[in-house]
Amino acid sequence: MLLLSAPPDRHTRLEDALALLTGTVLVALAVQVLQAGELITGQIAGLSLVLSYWGGWPFGLFFFLLNLPFYVFAVLRMGWAFTLRTFVAVALLSGLSEILSNFVTLELAHPALAALVAGILAGTGLLVLFRHGATLGGVGILALYLQDRTGLRAGLVQLGFDALVFIVAFLLFPLPTVLWSLAGAVLLNVIIAMNHRRDRYIAT
Repeated sequence: MLLLSAPPDRHTRLEDALALLTGTVLVALAVQVLQAGELITGQIAGLSLVLSYWGGWPFGLFFFLLNLPFYVFAVLRMGWAFTLRTFVAVALLSGLSEILSNFVTLELAHPALAALVAGILAGTGLLVLFRHGATLGGVGILALYLQDRTGLRAGLVQLGFDALVFIVAFLLFPLPTVLWSLAGAVLLNVIIAMNHRRDRYIAT
């Protein structure tokens, strides 16, 4: 009888490295699609897009700088290994988003297409990162920290931050732009909610 060995409990370092690259490339492509459609999204990425449209500075620079304060909470809540992987992912996304902008030119007929494609790309990219013990930093880390320390539910913290981002967007951008952006953000979160489940994926 042929005996099959059990799958390993942990990803290898090479698998983690490839996953960080894969996830960040997918999200960087999502950023290009959002910028082509002049849309935004939630979390720190959304705030970075708002600031880049409003101030004219690169998205990657805002994204990297705005994430810096959250690494303190990442160390306290998740430990150094998670924090280092997240730092690498954030740095990769910041750099790749600017590199791709020099090589990728997109023309989209309707912002609905940008919302659909960006939501799918970003949702898939984030899933890859989550399953290899990394994130793209930001409010999610702070939300988990506050949940541990105060009992305030992490989902409410993230929802409140996203609400603030979209309130600012309502003040700065046309209504259709904000509504299509919101649709893309909802799609992204639906993809994550459907697929990021511990009962369906156990490798780390």
